[in-house]
Amino acid sequence: MTETARKPARINWTNLLTVGSACVLVGAMILGLGLATGWALAGMFGLGDIGAWVLEAIFGGIALVGIVAFWRMAVRVEPVIER
Repeated sequence: MTETARKPARINWTNLLTVGSACVLVGAMILGLGLATGWALAGMFGLGDIGAWVLEAIFGGIALVGIVAFWRMAVRVEPVIER
């Protein structure tokens, strides 16, 4: 059996900085949108503080899923780890 030599995976710092910065920017907007949506809907329907917190948690969770999806798509375009 012959073992092939593997190069260790390296981090591409330029791509990591680019993708990380974009995720912070887009993530802040998406999370702010989710929380504002929950607050606005609770105010519009008169759900009170508890209703606002519940809706903010729901829309905030959806926003976090969107942030993770954005990260995964961005890493496909700009690979962070070079093999």
